[in-house]
Amino acid sequence: MAEKIAARTRAEAHFSASEQRDAMVKAEIAKERAATDAKTARLKALRLAKEAEDAATAAANPVPAPKKKKPRRINAG
Repeated sequence: MAEKIAARTRAEAHFSASEQRDAMVKAEIAKERAATDAKTARLKALRLAKEAEDAATAAANPVPAPKKKKPRRINAG
């Protein structure tokens, strides 16, 4: 009877340690995911700000339209 209790105790200890490792891994993954999401949001905000600045600069300094070139005539003869 004592052997069964000891075996059960060892098994429960093993499974509880496994559950603790699983919980730590899941917490680490969630932390990394949150860091990646924050980084992505920051980079997106920077990109949108740069695009807005570029659009304002382009509106303030329009590029003149290129001059049209006359087609070249080919002499037949």
